[in-house]
Amino acid sequence: MSELISYQIEDGIATLTLANGKVNALSPAMFDELNAALDRAEQDRAVVILTGQPGILSGGYDLKVMTSGPQNAMALVATGSRFTRRMLAHPFPIIVACPGHAIAKGAFLLLAADYRIGAEGAFNIGLNEVQIGMTMHHAGIELARDRLDKAAFQRSVINGELFDPLGALQAGFLDRVVPVGEVMAVAKAAALQLKKINMVAHRNTKLKVREALLEALDQAIELDQQHFAL
Repeated sequence: MSELISYQIEDGIATLTLANGKVNALSPAMFDELNAALDRAEQDRAVVILTGQPGILSGGYDLKVMTSGPQNAMALVATGSRFTRRMLAHPFPIIVACPGHAIAKGAFLLLAADYRIGAEGAFNIGLNEVQIGMTMHHAGIELARDRLDKAAFQRSVINGELFDPLGALQAGFLDRVVPVGEVMAVAKAAALQLKKINMVAHRNTKLKVREALLEALDQAIELDQQHFAL
């Protein structure tokens, strides 16, 4: 793909690896590459594994963009919301193999996936928007409301609480926690298992299950855009 994202296809499994600096900042260019990678994975009819560098999935949006003015910041947030909405409706399974920290938009990537595997260790996972002075956007609230445990949703979105991997498992950010050196092996085993399902049934069932969420996200993204006249 590019220097920002590597794309490897093997045995019907497409592995997308984020590589944008030490925190895998999610910039407009990163989302362009992520969308292109999902396009390619769909053409390959592949189960997707999304992962990052050792110790981190992503620290969230590119701060250079987020601090360059409210219009640029909200445009990037809208782009990110549309991408996670796309993940939720992707016709093939998406696994996130989280090798460490996943903060803010990095944590939203977890919430948009079909199966999430995290690494054991002293890692932080969660939504820190209010900690850094950002009022949570409507789309983020709707996604977190749907995927997180009710109590964890309040603690995460309103209080900005970050969780260790086991806490993230209980909260709803992860489905499984494994030793750090086993994350990719477990993700690939899960992908091989998911390859056995009927993909038409998977897609149609996913869209039925997530119909209300997808509609809520569409409305939320529109509200966020209207607020900043994008």
